Amino acid sequence: MKSQDEHGGHGAHSHAHETHEAPHAHHHHDAEGKPKSNAFRLSAPGSTQQYRDDIRAGFGVGRLIFLDASSGIAGDMTVAALVNLGVPWSVIQEAVSALPLSGYRLELQMGQAGAIGANRFDVQITGSQEERRYGEIDELIRMSPLLPEVRDLSARIFHRLALAESRVHQIPIEQVHFHEVGAIDAIIDVVGAAAAFNHLQARVVATPLPLGHGFVNCRHGVIPLPAPATVECLRGVPTYAANIEAETVTPTGAAIIATVCQEFKRWPDMVPERTGFGAGTSVFPNHPNVLRAVLGLPVMAPGAASDDHVVLEANIDDMTGELTGHVLSLLMQFGALDAWAAPITMKKGRPGVVLSAIAAARDALRLSELILRETTTLGVRRTVSARVERPRRMIEIETRFGTVPVKVAEGPFGPVQFKPEFDVCAALAERSQVPVREVIAEAMMRARAVVLPTPDPTG
Repeated sequence: MKSQDEHGGHGAHSHAHETHEAPHAHHHHDAEGKPKSNAFRLSAPGSTQQYRDDIRAGFGVGRLIFLDASSGIAGDMTVAALVNLGVPWSVIQEAVSALPLSGYRLELQMGQAGAIGANRFDVQITGSQEERRYGEIDELIRMSPLLPEVRDLSARIFHRLALAESRVHQIPIEQVHFHEVGAIDAIIDVVGAAAAFNHLQARVVATPLPLGHGFVNCRHGVIPLPAPATVECLRGVPTYAANIEAETVTPTGAAIIATVCQEFKRWPDMVPERTGFGAGTSVFPNHPNVLRAVLGLPVMAPGAASDDHVVLEANIDDMTGELTGHVLSLLMQFGALDAWAAPITMKKGRPGVVLSAIAAARDALRLSELILRETTTLGVRRTVSARVERPRRMIEIETRFGTVPVKVAEGPFGPVQFKPEFDVCAALAERSQVPVREVIAEAMMRARAVVLPTPDPTG
């Protein structure tokens, strides 16, 4: 395993998040300057061509993006897989160029990881880099001209990364340092991944994460694998033993997937439409070192279903309405099945709200932590419940305004229900300069014609 001393440290006051990550690190050379052995073979020197159409912005609305991390995950692998899937390379370039950084060059290569065609994303260092504290990086991101959604997601990922380091080294988060190359690598990976996920606008699902074992040298000594910061980033995320002596999940990869993923399972119920692969740099003995990204339409199980769910509740009397609305939005974004707030009168006549959410049992702990982190409450009640679900599926409907995803709810519960995705309808209405109700009405009409075709009288 390569020593972390090459490009940064992992001690109490020095942190580099893609530098002790042997399977997935960006860097091309070992400590002696020799090329690193890897299973990635270029299609052609400097090749960046993609053999598929780019995915348009917002195409993932109503869809799933499934991250098959059976070989592990790192920040560079995430960006590479999403670009290989079809996120335009320009989305990554423009996002990173919006940051006040210099002394680097982005490189995207196409090639083969074993027998699989894949992309590899690399950050080539061309100039000196400075050590950065977490607060400087957070300000750098938040003050940049990135899209607001990309800024917010990038800041949340980096906060998770810095918080993990502060817990590991038992220092205030303000004292967390990111060293030279490790800092710029992590910033670029985080912002590039955030820009790609924002471009897709799909619900993120991922496999449980395989964790390797062993030890790795860093600037201030030897640390066990998985790296302590990786484990901290993966609070609430299902993991399993990879049975391999290697670092399979890096801190940056862990921070990204733990922040964006809304559900973890071996494989979701979906209709695959596109697949992309991002290559790591180390050789694993029995399988290719790749992250697979699959984009597709969700498929709901037929018939009524009964499943364990959890109702989360918190009584709050010292939080503004704006903050309440923000938390409700976050709960839905991170996997709650529903979320709401109801006014109540609390002790001593104080006005307050009951903040509530319905979650799948597997998401209850993660969403409880979100409520505790984002609100002023000191506790979250959890009540196990069950529900009968109406089976539903997503279909793509072509209208004169554009393509609209429509949710179809069926089953033995009365007439079929149709619900076009409002955000898509609103965007198409704005583009066509028509009222949004016209787009919704046409999508509903055409969806009915597809799902409930008129019988042929000659038939």
